[in-house]
Amino acid sequence: MVPRTRTTRTMLVWSAVLMVCALLLAGCGTNFGTTDDGKQRYRWKMTVTTGSTSTWYLAAEKFAKDLEAETDGRITMKVFGNERLSAGEATAGVEQLMDGAKDFSYNSPIIYAGVDPRFGAVTAPFIFDTVEDGQKALAGEGGDVYGDYLAERGVHLLGFGESGMRQLTNTHRPIHTPEDMRGMKFRIPGFGMYTDLYRQIGANPTTMPFGEVFTALQQGAIDGQENPIDVIYSANLQEVQPYLTLWNYSYDPLILGVNKDLFDSLTPEDQKLVTRLAGDVNEFQIEKNRDGEEKLIAELKDSGMEVNELSDEEKDAFRTKLSPIYSEYRKVWGPDMAQAFIPKGL
Repeated sequence: MVPRTRTTRTMLVWSAVLMVCALLLAGCGTNFGTTDDGKQRYRWKMTVTTGSTSTWYLAAEKFAKDLEAETDGRITMKVFGNERLSAGEATAGVEQLMDGAKDFSYNSPIIYAGVDPRFGAVTAPFIFDTVEDGQKALAGEGGDVYGDYLAERGVHLLGFGESGMRQLTNTHRPIHTPEDMRGMKFRIPGFGMYTDLYRQIGANPTTMPFGEVFTALQQGAIDGQENPIDVIYSANLQEVQPYLTLWNYSYDPLILGVNKDLFDSLTPEDQKLVTRLAGDVNEFQIEKNRDGEEKLIAELKDSGMEVNELSDEEKDAFRTKLSPIYSEYRKVWGPDMAQAFIPKGL
């Protein structure tokens, strides 16, 4: 007779094995049988960094609905906001996408730069005056470079959405000059260029998961943060930040990515479907983001935020202050990225 302790131990071991297998199966775009005509069924997961009121999330939901509708339910996708699959850690979420632990994501190149600093090139400070200028750069040589670099990291590029120009909020005063930021503690993404940028200005940069920012601002642990308007509004930062500076210092697109192994495993028909619907979704997200921004700024003003916008002369003062950054990061990004995104003379 087998001793009871051994039986219990064996059951525990098998339970652990089954749990690991379940997690592995749940974490990637595994197939779920086939239809009557032999087409593969899929159940996919997609994450976005922001919450359910953001244009990122709304676009991801549209993607999921369109996939399900056009395949009569053969392909479904569940959308997770606030990086729920990686406990709020956006960089870990990108790594999950690269490793195949999840299937799709909308993420800023800033988050990808936490894995590989080359991805930060498009977000270099004060190189684009408008979102249209940024998208134009991505539609040409710059987008091709991103596609190649993403493929190296296990991600297939499905085009770009748009988070917009990144703006600045703080607790103490309107920002007009680099001196106005001196000594203030700003939460920034975990991105080397931003760290160097804020230190060059004289501010005190710090990193933390975005989910902790509201409480840190509320408690005075940090003085300010930077993000596009959609993110500022959807996170209700107007409740804890009285000053908003529109300085358009960094263009922030969104990478719509799918795990490359998953995409490569699809039939040509499904690849074309995913690519087409992704293009529609990116157009939808960009339009929603641009159309809504002026309205959101007006609502932020109505909520009591004091809003100021930098003049061209004020932006030039920041460019002058940041001139060492451009020289340093041309080397970090490499010649392909630098040629695509950094104008001569900076």
